[in-house]
Amino acid sequence: MKFGLFYEISVPRPWDAETEHDVYHRCLEQVRLADELGFDQVWAVEHHFLEEYSHCSAPELFLTACAMQTKNIRVGHGIVVCVPEFNHPIKVAERTAVLDILSHGRLEVGTGRSATWTELGGFEADPDETKKTWDEYVRVLPKMWTQERFGYQGRAFSMPTRAILPKPYQKPHPPMWVAVTSPGTELDAADRGLGSLGLTFGGFAEQEKKIAEYRRRIQYCDPVAEFVNEQVNTVNFLFCHEDNETGIKTGQRLAGTFNYLAEQLLALRQAYPSRSYPNLGLLPALRRESTAPAGGNVPEGLAIGDPNRITEVIRKWEAVGVDRINFLLNANETVPQEEVLASMRLFAKEVMPKFAGKAEKEPLAVGGGE
Repeated sequence: MKFGLFYEISVPRPWDAETEHDVYHRCLEQVRLADELGFDQVWAVEHHFLEEYSHCSAPELFLTACAMQTKNIRVGHGIVVCVPEFNHPIKVAERTAVLDILSHGRLEVGTGRSATWTELGGFEADPDETKKTWDEYVRVLPKMWTQERFGYQGRAFSMPTRAILPKPYQKPHPPMWVAVTSPGTELDAADRGLGSLGLTFGGFAEQEKKIAEYRRRIQYCDPVAEFVNEQVNTVNFLFCHEDNETGIKTGQRLAGTFNYLAEQLLALRQAYPSRSYPNLGLLPALRRESTAPAGGNVPEGLAIGDPNRITEVIRKWEAVGVDRINFLLNANETVPQEEVLASMRLFAKEVMPKFAGKAEKEPLAVGGGE
């Protein structure tokens, strides 16, 4: 089990000349501490136009700053929106390669297609095309990274043969992931040999079933990359405190604030529900009463409370097949920075050592890719 950080970079109103500056630099302070404490990864999303919820429109720049200020922690560009109106695939290949070089080979690449009408509509992208363009991106990116020259005629884009430079530092290329928010996306990841980057909150039984099917299907995948990345990464909240009641109370405030912000988004599945974007709500599991244990109101699986409670929760996630957990540390600056840092230190001291030293899965070579 490995642990990381996950950033939306939410910025509360009222905004003044210092607000975004202060939030970004608090995040960087957390990342520096995470690197010192032995956290494995830091991920940053790509979002546009989402006031307060996420001001992280240039994650590659934030992650470059993270890489320059750390030594060991891996940097997760996740997700890159694989829609041509947002990002041209050539530019994705180039900027990820540069980030991999600058980080000395610490890059992980997450892919996805966006989920809000605010963003897709803002870029005038066709929602009916996003899954098709995402599929093209994940197939061409490994070729752009590894082939001396590359040319392509396709649906999302076309290009004459050119040398796409530079190439990633990691060989053959950085690990690739798929953001899993809609039902069935974990199967899309498995069929292509990609890591499952879970970005929704669900109970143990629900997640165990999905992970088991992901593990089964990936054994028969047709890989799009040069190696199979059989890894399951999930997202969670983290607030660790010596006093369990205090930890739960603050953690619930953190989770509730995030969920409130998320519910203000104009999700595409709500604005224009379709087979590609089914109307299930953005974070349904946080509102589902079945996720709360009998006699309590803490949603099942949240890493909040004292070290003993959080250890028990993570052991359950480990038992259902999760390889990595990425933690949201704050939402709209609900938790003061000194409390966030203290929570990280306590978690690293009391919880992380209990999950250290276990063997990691080795990437499965494909032998030249697709």
